[in-house]
Amino acid sequence: MSNMNILITGGAGFIGSNTANTFAREGHSVVVLDNFSFGSRTHLIPAVRIVTGDVTYADHLTSLETPDAIIHLAGSSSAPMFADNLVGSFSNNVIGHLHILEFARARGVKKIIFASTSSVYGNNPLPLTEDQAVTPPNFYAVTKYAQEKASHIFSQLHGIEIIAFRFMSVYGTHEEHKGRFANVLTQFIWGIEQKKNPVVYGDGTQTRDFTHVRDIIQAFRLALETKKQFGFTVFNVGTAEKISINEVIKTINNVMGTDHKPVYIENPITKGYITQQQADLTKIARELGYQPKVAIEDGIREIVEFRKKNPIMPASFSF
Repeated sequence: MSNMNILITGGAGFIGSNTANTFAREGHSVVVLDNFSFGSRTHLIPAVRIVTGDVTYADHLTSLETPDAIIHLAGSSSAPMFADNLVGSFSNNVIGHLHILEFARARGVKKIIFASTSSVYGNNPLPLTEDQAVTPPNFYAVTKYAQEKASHIFSQLHGIEIIAFRFMSVYGTHEEHKGRFANVLTQFIWGIEQKKNPVVYGDGTQTRDFTHVRDIIQAFRLALETKKQFGFTVFNVGTAEKISINEVIKTINNVMGTDHKPVYIENPITKGYITQQQADLTKIARELGYQPKVAIEDGIREIVEFRKKNPIMPASFSF
């Protein structure tokens, strides 16, 4: 991929910082826009240019240079955030997204990539395919589906390439600032470090398609590189494998050389809880050549080894 000017919104967060650092190290000119309500400057390497700003305010975008492409990750990134701040979370995800679309139109940006979610599928039959009918089960999924639908129309009207990636269950390094909103896999590692037994909703048989952040970055790279014209389209990003919570705890214990047993509790989420998750990757493999590269055990080991060198206390724990 030839060197590009890339704007990453929410670029000081978990996925954003990993993406910004990777592309900056590869020689791209990377600008991060973040309001630092959640992310951290410490995640970013010096080669990344940082601009403090909030996508919910259109005038915060006016000072930005025109990028070749936008990776839009800013927003409220999990269902529990909406319980704490419903109106603000809708504004972050929907109004902020519209501001990015209008900024791209005004500046002549030709490609936008943004974070959607597999949560829009709810408990649809597995494997999850992009052509399934969806009924978003929670407010978070509703906002992401709204972003998709608005992008579809905007692309048709203005000829901008817009790609929505429906992430599965993304994990990796730099989640400490997320605290209780971090991936459950990562939280289990933190808890075991503190000699706590993992707390599991139900019986632990629920499954997730645990996807390492490097595979998300791979999908971004492929989307930036492709010469194909989609207009607007949606791709799943995952591993095509489903792993139960019980299995992932066993794998974490194996990697860490521990034996912390799960503590099972009644699931406090009585409505909209997603019990199974597994991506079908046929479309993204065919159109972009994506194949997942990071095995679950390797991804867990990477976090464990990273935290031995960087023992940052998480912002909070969920158990």
